[in-house]
Amino acid sequence: MDWRNVTAGDLIDALREVDWSSPPRPLSEFFSRFTVPRSYVKWNSRLKCNLYYYRTNYFIMIVLILGMGFLRRPLAIVAALLTALTVAFLNDSFAGTFSEKVTRTVRQFSPHLAAKMRPPLTPVIRGRPSTKRAIHICGQPRGVFVMIFSLVSFILWYISCGLLTLAWALAIGLLGTVLHASFRTPNLKARLNTFREEFRAVWHNYSELYL
Repeated sequence: MDWRNVTAGDLIDALREVDWSSPPRPLSEFFSRFTVPRSYVKWNSRLKCNLYYYRTNYFIMIVLILGMGFLRRPLAIVAALLTALTVAFLNDSFAGTFSEKVTRTVRQFSPHLAAKMRPPLTPVIRGRPSTKRAIHICGQPRGVFVMIFSLVSFILWYISCGLLTLAWALAIGLLGTVLHASFRTPNLKARLNTFREEFRAVWHNYSELYL
């Protein structure tokens, strides 16, 4: 896969649709080999490849930096967790898994309420969905959950007086992510993983067209 032809929008869509449960890469691999890219084109390609391949490591690193910045402010730690959860809701796989587990837990206490939390059915015409299936969480559109959690986390940030600390923590986390992705040399595993994800995407599109 030629990462030079991948736009920022394509990368964001891939991160949104990718399986969220993939474990982080080992630290021995994460801090293995660093080199300076020889050109802007190579740097751009390396940055996109590493952002996709080490996505879980970067997410954990930013969450840890946020947690370390608010060790003396428990309310701010809750706000950081809600913010991380809000970002995780943007991933299709995480949103679907979260909704399924919550619904399954509620079903044990109230089957009637759990039935209302099921996502609406997508109309099917000639064996194929008539429209692209929208993501729902506990029976509600994903955007509703994102807005609610964003609002609550912002209020907690404001109450805990941690907005400035949040800005510094995010800046440090994002800077560390960009620096690592820029200088970490893509290894063979990253390239093989890219080809595997590309094959899965092609097979998924093939299945939708002919199954």
